[in-house]
This record gives sequence, C-alpha cells and structure tokens, in this order.
Amino acid sequence: MTISAWHARSPLFLALMAVMTGSPMAAPPLARSEAPRLNVPYVPTPRAVVDKMLELAAPTGDDFLVDLGSGDGRIPVTAAERFGTRGLGIDIDPRRIEEARENARRAGVDGKVEFRQQDLFETDISQATILTLYLLPDVNLRLRPRILDELRPGTRVVSHDWDMGDWKPDRSVEMGNKTVHMWVVPASASGKWRVNDEATGTDFALNLKQRFQQIEGDAVIDGRSVPLRNARMEGDRILFEVPRENGEVRRYEGRLAEKQIDGDGWQAKPLS
Repeated sequence: MTISAWHARSPLFLALMAVMTGSPMAAPPLARSEAPRLNVPYVPTPRAVVDKMLELAAPTGDDFLVDLGSGDGRIPVTAAERFGTRGLGIDIDPRRIEEARENARRAGVDGKVEFRQQDLFETDISQATILTLYLLPDVNLRLRPRILDELRPGTRVVSHDWDMGDWKPDRSVEMGNKTVHMWVVPASASGKWRVNDEATGTDFALNLKQRFQQIEGDAVIDGRSVPLRNARMEGDRILFEVPRENGEVRRYEGRLAEKQIDGDGWQAKPLS
C-alpha cells in the first residue's frame, strides 16, 4: 500500500503506527496558544562575552547573581563554577529552564544556582548584588526604574550589547561587533547637607543635584557659593572637590549610609 507524504506526517497516522509497532511516540510540540510569550528571542551569549561580563562584574563567593533571560544558564553556571557565586536564572521558556538545570547538574553547581520559569518583569531582583542582562533596548528601559529603586547601591549591572538610554555606563568594552556595558547602582545624595570638616575646622552647607551617578552642586562657605568640581557617585561612595580662596582644592571622599555621609576627617548630615 502506498502512503502519501501527508498521511505519513499526520498525528493520527503516527499514533496508529506507534500502537501497531509498540514504539513510543514523541510528544508533539507546544501548540501556538500554549507556547510562552517571549519578551526577548533566545540568542545565546558567546562564551567570550560571558567571560568579559563576569570580568567586569568581578563576582565573589559573597555575591548573589541574578540573570534575567538566562537561556541555557551559562552566565550563572559559569559564575558558580569559577567564583563560587550563588545565582538565580529567570526565563519564561520552560525548555530553556530544563536545559539550564541540566547544565548546572553537569557542572556540579546545581546546589549553588537555581532556575525559575518566570516573567522577568515579575521577578524580585532586590537581593541581587550582580544583575546580568542580554535583553533588548526597550526591555532594559522598562527595567531601569526597578534597577535604580530596588537594587542596593553598589550593585553591578552588566548588559550584553544594549544600554540604558541616558543612564551612561560606568564602563563599556568593545569586542568586535559586541559590546559589554556595566553600571554601578548609585546611592541617592540629592538634597541639602551640612558638612563638618574636622580636618580643616570648617562647617559649610552642601547643595547637591543628582542624575544617576552624575552630581553637580555647590558648597556655601561663609556666605559664598563655590561650585563643586569632579563630583560623582560610585555606588554608595561620593566624591567631590571644593576650591578654596587660597587656590588650594580640598578633595572629599566618603560613603553614604543611613542618611549620613562619613569620610576621612569629615561628616555630612541632611539639613532639615
């Protein structure tokens, strides 16, 4: 009996043949209505790019890495293998999650990394000290407010190829036709502060305006406004320079925590 190519491919024919021969029948692919809706198409990050992303992030055994759109899990698995970093991978595609879990088992790091099938926009990222991304520009911009609001100052954010709009990277590395960007989540220093500089025996008001890690402002010393120089935030670390009347420049460096800035020989508290 001649069997047409259409009949040979039909689900009914395959099922009948499986019954007749006792052979298992492969599970059919997910129907279009059952397949997860992907925010980003799956494109694996090249190994060299993974290495550069981790080099910029500088993970340790004390870090917790969250990879949004984790695919086959190569970033969290590599970080766990090389640096002992705990990790969480998020992907909405169940096939990628199973693949990532198998890769973690093969690497012997399944006790350090976890993979969840989840929408990345619904994922709790607040515990991350490193966040890795290979998404799309519009997805990065949708995530940006959460990154700035929910991640602790000092958290490293590393993205393959795509940037964060007008939030400029702290570092960018070109790799042929690939780019790796890194940002350090800044603390919020905007506002008015009272500086007590024990090293010079002076007190003055400090007015700061902040846009991401960039700071501008002035120091008000004896009623005179002095524009700050080279002001910026690096995580919870603040740096700025104040020119003095005698031509000298006083450099300030401190850390912002619990609504207070502490530096070597100086301190600042918010003005009420």
